[in-house]
Amino acid sequence: MPTNVTPEFRKVQKQYRKVREPAERLALLKEMLRLIPKHKGTEHLQAEMRTKMKELTDELSGPARGGTRTGPQVAFRPEGAGQVVLVGPPNSGKSALHDRLTGSHAASEAYPFASQFPVPGMFRHGDVAFQLIDVPSLGTEHPVPYVGNTVQHASGCLLVVDLSAPDCVSRTRASIDLLAEKKVDLIADWSGGDDLEADASDDFFRLALPTLLVANKADLIEDPMAELEVLEELIDVSYPTIAVSAVTGFGLDELGSWLFDQLQVVRVYTKIPGHHPDTENPFTLHHGDTVIDLAELIHKD
Repeated sequence: MPTNVTPEFRKVQKQYRKVREPAERLALLKEMLRLIPKHKGTEHLQAEMRTKMKELTDELSGPARGGTRTGPQVAFRPEGAGQVVLVGPPNSGKSALHDRLTGSHAASEAYPFASQFPVPGMFRHGDVAFQLIDVPSLGTEHPVPYVGNTVQHASGCLLVVDLSAPDCVSRTRASIDLLAEKKVDLIADWSGGDDLEADASDDFFRLALPTLLVANKADLIEDPMAELEVLEELIDVSYPTIAVSAVTGFGLDELGSWLFDQLQVVRVYTKIPGHHPDTENPFTLHHGDTVIDLAELIHKD
């Protein structure tokens, strides 16, 4: 049944797809719920919006005073210059890569699905830091039911695969398909444009996540760049790619500057009157942000 939503609703929906801060998303959801036509054709959408509003409210409120969380945390508020999630098939070396970049000591074992819950960490690039979230491995043998919630606040994705694995192509496709089933589409475009318009089913909450394919374990291959070219052709997607090794550090020097450029990070250095400028701890914004955004960031606490 058609929803027949208004142009005003579509405008707010477009904003919702671009923001990542939980408080902003919650405010926009409330506005969308106010604007949506109330009839049978939108009942499913209204219910989904209320569910997401409750999830965001719970996330923002945290545990009650004096209380504790009842289970492991599966979603994280964005920090630093941007939140980027690491996803991929089992035994891709994803957790080892996360540990190498952040020092997180994320579980890294020879057996599949060693990581059970998401692990956050900060990856430093010069005087800025990116928040990297190591998401448990994706596989039909061990579903990750909460993965849609974990990636909701991310600005980008590193799809980590084992370039040396004989079944690398099928495992890569399986990870992409499993995320698509959770309404998360990995896309090649990092420009921030309108990459995923609502389709004929009005699936408003489908997430389009800019993706870099990270071909790990390059140290195990004689010619990793040639192997990467073959992988690019066989998986039939146009993601930007990079060959790396979590063991030797091969290729990792490029990652920080690549994320800095693609996420359009802008550094702002501040100065307290009567003091020298703080050139070590800049505030980080993104292209298109305003002075008001900077003021809110400065007075966030």
